[in-house]
Amino acid sequence: MTLRSFLFVPGDSEKKLAKGAGSGADALILDLEDSVAPTRKALARDMVRDYLAAPRAGGSELWVRMNPLADGGLDDLVGVVRAAPDGIVVPKVDGPADLVRISAFLDALERRDGVARPIRLLPVATETPRAPFGLAHYHDTPVPRLFGLTWGAEDLSTAVGASTNRDRSGQWAFTYRMVRSQCLLAAKACGVAAIETLYADFRDDAGLREDCAEASREGFTGRIAIHPDQVAGINEAFSPSPAEIEHARRVVEAFSAAPGVGVVGLDGKMLDIPHLKQAEQVLARADAISSRGARS
Repeated sequence: MTLRSFLFVPGDSEKKLAKGAGSGADALILDLEDSVAPTRKALARDMVRDYLAAPRAGGSELWVRMNPLADGGLDDLVGVVRAAPDGIVVPKVDGPADLVRISAFLDALERRDGVARPIRLLPVATETPRAPFGLAHYHDTPVPRLFGLTWGAEDLSTAVGASTNRDRSGQWAFTYRMVRSQCLLAAKACGVAAIETLYADFRDDAGLREDCAEASREGFTGRIAIHPDQVAGINEAFSPSPAEIEHARRVVEAFSAAPGVGVVGLDGKMLDIPHLKQAEQVLARADAISSRGARS
């Protein structure tokens, strides 16, 4: 399943939950963690469970961001699994061992509640000082529920005592560029989705689109959104353009016309098997997005 946009929605806001349904996001993240005050956690859990159980409006998948296990996360799972969310976003993980533990809880809760389809996991894989050292182990630690990997800079900068996560030019500082790249590579090594972190200035649509286009070129497949106005730009940036689709079709056709050949010429350029594989990936992604739109 191709998911381009993940829109955060505070789990204790009836107004924002209702608005999220019409956002056009591929997935909503019903948040029980940072956007919910400690005194409203139990209320948010109940509201999210009821929202999940109600008839769905729109075509968005419904995910839940739990709290860390040490801070009420198990209560979150106990409360929402019975309503069968499509996935769980797991914050502040140190590595895949945390997901193995959560998977065991989910196994038991799904069996308790008769949930037929396994609930997927999307860890925020860079929010603790230990987490970057665990990224290489996702490939070696099977987690069948793993949908993808995403990264975050805000909690990491707090954890290391940084006054900012930006350099003097306004770009990510070295530490955050490093963990971003490691997250991307770890996702690709596992064969799962690589989800770019949020773009904080939700009023800067041009900047968002430019940043998303760069992330897509690097290999990220989707992005976190913090405001409904960001969804359209994210969806467009992480969808193959008509020109990209047409070029990919021509590449595939060129190789199909020369079976058994490893190199072909197209528009004055020599293309080899990696170009064919890249074209096939573009067409597969376009088909997945098109099929999703037809179902919505």
